[in-house]
Amino acid sequence: MNESPTPEDLGFQLPEPAKVSRTGVVVAIVVVVGATLAFGLWRHHGAALATTVPAAEQTAPRVEVIHPKILTSASALALPGTVRALEETQIYARASGYVRTWNVDIGDQVAAGKLLAELDTPELDAQLAQARAQLAQAKAAVAQAVAQRDYSKSNSARTESLVNQQLVSKSTSEQASAQAATDQATVAAAQSNVAAQEANVRRLVDTQRFAKVTAPFAGTITTRSVDRGALVRDGATTPMFTLVATDPIRIFVDVPQSVTAQIVNGQKAVISTREFGPRTFEGKVTRSSGSLDPNLHTMVTEIQVPNPDGKLLPGMYVTASIDLPVPHAVVEIPATALYSDALGLRIALVDRAGTVKFQKIVIERDTGAALQIASELTGDEQIIKTAVPSLVDGDHVDIMVADKKP
Repeated sequence: MNESPTPEDLGFQLPEPAKVSRTGVVVAIVVVVGATLAFGLWRHHGAALATTVPAAEQTAPRVEVIHPKILTSASALALPGTVRALEETQIYARASGYVRTWNVDIGDQVAAGKLLAELDTPELDAQLAQARAQLAQAKAAVAQAVAQRDYSKSNSARTESLVNQQLVSKSTSEQASAQAATDQATVAAAQSNVAAQEANVRRLVDTQRFAKVTAPFAGTITTRSVDRGALVRDGATTPMFTLVATDPIRIFVDVPQSVTAQIVNGQKAVISTREFGPRTFEGKVTRSSGSLDPNLHTMVTEIQVPNPDGKLLPGMYVTASIDLPVPHAVVEIPATALYSDALGLRIALVDRAGTVKFQKIVIERDTGAALQIASELTGDEQIIKTAVPSLVDGDHVDIMVADKKP
């Protein structure tokens, strides 16, 4: 059996064992117990405070509120519109012939009566010469018929006197009278033929005037489809020119049903288009269709705008802002405040104590970023600016005012 080594066997002297003080032990125990009691008291105090704070205040969301804006004056309704010419016509040939010259091309401004083109009309010229000859022949026939009638009348008168003297028979006198009546009818027929020939000459002369093609009104040439030497015919399906009048110019917009009752002739309209940046054009409402499209429930409305420099071109897309009066009490709120769910269209009102109450609304006009609503709001109410889907009637919220009521 091995024996435990002695200190001498370790090769060095071991230190003396430490002496534990009873006082130190007591102090350590007191510190540990005190710390334990303090932690327990702190947890108990925190739990007591938590039980005294209402649950609603622990979870109340912080919301931004605003005041509704009362609209008391006219507001502008912005609608997309299409620019159209005040007048537009396609000019066709009214006489058959060949184009001698054309004097205007696309983009040219022309005045009313301006000569656009001239035609050579050889066939028409020949027809007119023939008609004039036939007229002269008809007039000669009238002169001949008149001479024959005058002779027959004289002969009838002489025969009648001879019958009274019993120098000729009664039948001879009647025959002379009948011939005079026949010759009188011949004169009337010849005169009618002259009138017909004169009408034919006038028709051809009028048609010959169409050899000079002129502008029916002032405007701009937008198409030309003829060249020199081209054959054109009366009744052709291809127009020679297209002419449009653009001062003033017309703009058509589709007005929604909700504001058709407020559209009247003479209302101011401001036209803008991105091509001209901040520049605008002022016009007035001139007429409306008086009926709604059965599918879109909109009414076509025309706006006329002065366009002396021709900047607004037919076919352009523009934005028309029409000043509309407010028909009744209307307030404006941001579109972000709208609640739209199974309960309908609503907004959330908050009283001074932070209690939420929902109110149903009717939208009068949607301008995109804002909504105009018909309601009994006075403008003093506080409305949650951005809808919080989790809120219900009676919830409490922490209010942060976004705007100050003046």
